[in-house]
Amino acid sequence: MNPAPSVIIFTVLSGMGLGYLALLATAHDYSGMAAFWHWAFGYALATIGLMASAFHLGNPQRALLAFTQWRTSWLSREAWGAVLTLLAFAPLALSDWLGLGLPRGFGWLGAGLALATVLATGMIYAQIRAVPRWHHWTVPLLFLGFAVAGGCLLAGFRWPALAALVVLGGAMVLHWRIGDGAFARAGSTMASATGLGRPGAVTVFEPAHTAGNYLLREMIHVVGRRHAAKLRAIALGLGAVLPALALLVLPGVAAFGVALVLHLLGALAQRWLFFAEAEHVVGLYYGARGA
Repeated sequence: MNPAPSVIIFTVLSGMGLGYLALLATAHDYSGMAAFWHWAFGYALATIGLMASAFHLGNPQRALLAFTQWRTSWLSREAWGAVLTLLAFAPLALSDWLGLGLPRGFGWLGAGLALATVLATGMIYAQIRAVPRWHHWTVPLLFLGFAVAGGCLLAGFRWPALAALVVLGGAMVLHWRIGDGAFARAGSTMASATGLGRPGAVTVFEPAHTAGNYLLREMIHVVGRRHAAKLRAIALGLGAVLPALALLVLPGVAAFGVALVLHLLGALAQRWLFFAEAEHVVGLYYGARGA
């Protein structure tokens, strides 16, 4: 699949922002201007990510239509979840800023909605049967792992962040191992795609057209195995291993600053690879299934 920058930015920043907001609402107790800036930063991450997703639409002005299909669409559920989450956090954010004294128990509803929204984001991809690499429970696990790890790093929780990074590293490796054989297990071939398997082996004689089209541009993106291996090492190292080492070795605030920058770079690398490695079955029609 084409790794569109808008979707990469959306999924990385919104997940991290929602994870951070969930921890602000349940585990932190800032007050005054400190509370204002922490909540503002969390809201900014979440909303910047959501705004980036609108630019991925063919007609961004129709983004409101995404809210109408909540019964059947995970995209619509994600949109509703994001709005309800930000609304649910608002009373506690105002209370922390203005010193109204609302207890942290008021934040658990918003925290639950935040994690449900991240889960819905992962399910948008996990429910697509036409992309076998995504059609697995490791995808929502991966999205939740990044949200929790990023949120813990932003919140300054050393040991929870370490635990989240370890789980995240394992989730990345598991997702890659399962995903590598997903296309073969799905049983889709050029013969099954065209319905011409009975006479014999099926190969592409000529392309269906001489110019590019939407399917070739958006659904078929080939990443060589050598490059994929390097990017996986970069994503795993920057996203989980090196941030964990920074938390163990470096002192105080410096540890979280270094770990957060490394983790963000690793998250961007992983998310780019997440889309670039995804092989849509439509590529079988063009003989362009990724190597």
